[in-house]
Amino acid sequence: MQFPDEVLRRCWFLTGATASGKSAVAMELAPRIGGEIIALDSMTLYLGMDIGTAKPTREERAVVPHHLFDVIEPWEEFSVAQYLDAALVVSQEILGRGNVPLFVGGAGLYLRSLLRGVFDGPPADWELRGRWEAFAAQHGNTALHAELTQRDPASAQRLHINDQRRIIRALEVFEVTGRTLSEQHTNTPGQELRHVFALMPPRDWLAERIERRLRQMTQRGLVAENLKLMTLEHPLSRTARQALGYKEILDWLETLPSTERRPDLQIPEPVFTLMRDRTRQFAKRQETWFRNLEECRLVPVAADETAENIALRLMDGIEH
Repeated sequence: MQFPDEVLRRCWFLTGATASGKSAVAMELAPRIGGEIIALDSMTLYLGMDIGTAKPTREERAVVPHHLFDVIEPWEEFSVAQYLDAALVVSQEILGRGNVPLFVGGAGLYLRSLLRGVFDGPPADWELRGRWEAFAAQHGNTALHAELTQRDPASAQRLHINDQRRIIRALEVFEVTGRTLSEQHTNTPGQELRHVFALMPPRDWLAERIERRLRQMTQRGLVAENLKLMTLEHPLSRTARQALGYKEILDWLETLPSTERRPDLQIPEPVFTLMRDRTRQFAKRQETWFRNLEECRLVPVAADETAENIALRLMDGIEH
């Protein structure tokens, strides 16, 4: 699927690593451009996954219309193609009201697919994926990445060694279709777009902000949210289960007897450290993704810069 050029040209895109301040900037930017925010995120789609995904508050949604939040149950899957279909419908509705679609989030794959279209590959082969996951568990991500290098060097060069999910998908496509993902993913930068911005804060500041935000999430009830997800009528989907801030806590809670699982439990420091370190690693992979996406205009931001000032710079097209 390809987003129509006439729609794409009228959209704005604001991305960046997790905890880089995208949402605050978007709240300043949207009223100034007549924008309505569309989630550029694979996890805020899920109902009931609020704290760990840092969803906008009710107050924020009352000020600026938000779309593609809370649209599927936590046990459902939602493909990139489905996301594009839904995003196109919402974008056209926003444009029909005379407003501007403002995509905000850190999902690099979603962003690339919006800008360049998406290869509609074979459906998931969960048995095959399970075998590769077991291989990675036994031999490590380095060995998994080496397997991809043998089969699809171009994809291996593009994917980070720890990006296990996408490495396995590339291996899956090759085994199912007999062709490499890179051969089928030939989409290249199309028209030049002015309004694709990636916030790039200082690394040390971002690392500290990630830890601080995770601490705040735990204080707001992240354990209770995970416990509630454990009581749903269906198990979490594979995608939802892998979400940062959920996988680590769910894995820990499942080691406890059911009688000891309480909303007021304190997350053990080793579990918190694992969650923090994985989130920092994910942020680094996000930044690499945006640097390699030619359409992105990288916007360095200072640690003490206000969201309002950043929004004004984006409107002026200024990059310091």
